Amino acid sequence: METQTTGLLKGSEITIKCLELLGVDVVFAYPGGQAIELHQALSRSGMRVVLPRHEQGGAFAAGGYARASGRVGVCMATSGPGATNLVSGIADAYMDSIPTVFITGQVPSSMIGKNVFQETDIIGVTRPIVKHSFLVLDANDIPRIMREAFYIAQSGRPGPVVVDIPKNVQQQKCKVDFDQAPELKYYHPDPALDPAAVGKIKAMIAASKRPCIYAGGGIISADASEELVKFAESYNIPVVTTLMGIGAIPDSHPLSLRWLGMHGTVYANYAANECDLLLAFGARFDDRVTGNPKSFAVGAKIVHVDIDDSEINKNKPADLGVLADIREVLTKLNEAPEPQEYAEWFARIREWKKKYPFHYRNKPDHVQPQFVMETLSRLTRGQAVIVPGVGQHQMWAAQYYDYNYPRQLLTSGGLGAMGFGLPAAMGAKVACPEKTVINIDGDGSFQMNIQELGTLFVEEIPVKMIILDNQHLGMVAQWEDRFYNHNRGNTVLGRCKGSNGCGSGKNCDDCDGTRCTDRPYPDFVMIANGYGIPGRNVFTREELVPAIEEMLAADGPFLLDVHTGYEEHVLPMIPPGGDYTAIIME
Repeated sequence: METQTTGLLKGSEITIKCLELLGVDVVFAYPGGQAIELHQALSRSGMRVVLPRHEQGGAFAAGGYARASGRVGVCMATSGPGATNLVSGIADAYMDSIPTVFITGQVPSSMIGKNVFQETDIIGVTRPIVKHSFLVLDANDIPRIMREAFYIAQSGRPGPVVVDIPKNVQQQKCKVDFDQAPELKYYHPDPALDPAAVGKIKAMIAASKRPCIYAGGGIISADASEELVKFAESYNIPVVTTLMGIGAIPDSHPLSLRWLGMHGTVYANYAANECDLLLAFGARFDDRVTGNPKSFAVGAKIVHVDIDDSEINKNKPADLGVLADIREVLTKLNEAPEPQEYAEWFARIREWKKKYPFHYRNKPDHVQPQFVMETLSRLTRGQAVIVPGVGQHQMWAAQYYDYNYPRQLLTSGGLGAMGFGLPAAMGAKVACPEKTVINIDGDGSFQMNIQELGTLFVEEIPVKMIILDNQHLGMVAQWEDRFYNHNRGNTVLGRCKGSNGCGSGKNCDDCDGTRCTDRPYPDFVMIANGYGIPGRNVFTREELVPAIEEMLAADGPFLLDVHTGYEEHVLPMIPPGGDYTAIIME
């Protein structure tokens, strides 16, 4: 922030001025009794205020903004239920290391702890899911605290910060210096790289016959994608990514094996597990990648580079742990590359890629979700920003769209929060108005924050939406099919009562598995129309291309409800607790 002094200002006005000086251009904010002072100050600010229709929508939107731009996303809510409605969005940002600041109103400080109306200890509630939090008790401290909050959120391993401001502090008048220095004596987010570590990594590469790079979301957070690609090319090493690392290297790159894990490519899983050197860069050995970590990459030496020392040796022991900024490490490694041919290793990889591509059984009379994503990728030339909800559609969006650049797939990875897609896409479009942003959702996930259609209309945010509508909680239903003898445990969203649970919308006693398309339930296009947003139903393959073309050509938001029916499983699939040798392919 620039040095600036002023006359008497309320704490609320100081807070908003701090946001302006910190370069914030948009706030996702929902008002309430204990935040009314903040909103009065916002009304006199030049910042854009996006009013979500639910605080959870605002929280996910702030996360989507941060994911798409790399800048700090800012969300604001009132005390009590307003603040607790942010919890899923805060946890999502924490799990995926997304730089966000959540500002909450609080009851007057003299009433804290007395269970007054709409009081909740949001500091205590969120303590396990924030990088740091502040309870402001003096308006004079606001400039320092806001500086610290933003610095903590975006430095080192990024994450969410909560700033809780009681109403009396918002109303307190004082004269402040906006250039107060942070007081972060015990926070050191930028570890110095040990020069010897670079030499050790090079030596381990030189001794390797089957190296593999395992790149995670840390590559995206560190803006190190260019350095990663240069490293892979310079050393001639194949790359697998995590779900969060998609886009760190283009899918079409010859060294890309795409992403690994439970629903990743077979060849990525084989390469990571059969390599003799695994270079883990900005990845945390998540359980959806490793399964049982004791059976993951058992024959490999492991180099783990991470900016968070708590991750090294946490889930998987490393032969060499390097605490450092991955971008700095890659830059040093790229100064004097030592490439090798690895002819035998690449021959094995080519065989795996040829034998085990992503595939599905083509059913011309069905609008299969995989076909929808392939068609969308072709019509957008692989350039759109894709923001899925959570479930089967999320995996198909990752599998069948061709990603070409970082921050192109924005997804709830660690938390896996249904309801993420629509509001996160909203935030992403606000951050990147020049890009085509498409929310890919399931009918279950979409309904969790469907109210944000109102925000899209009023705020004129032209997000495109495709619902892969199967009338089920698809991923849970898939697990029921695979591991629970097809027994449906409240996973059918439609009106179908049949034992097969086709979810077609038929009110029948014994479902035969056929689809019914004359009475879609719910009618998402009608709902969108009620919010002032155009839409279109798609029931056949012949309707799909013109429908997508109409959606892409629309000036504002547009919704496609694509009726896929519940017939497909996300494959390949590593069963829970299994390893790559147990991959289910059919």
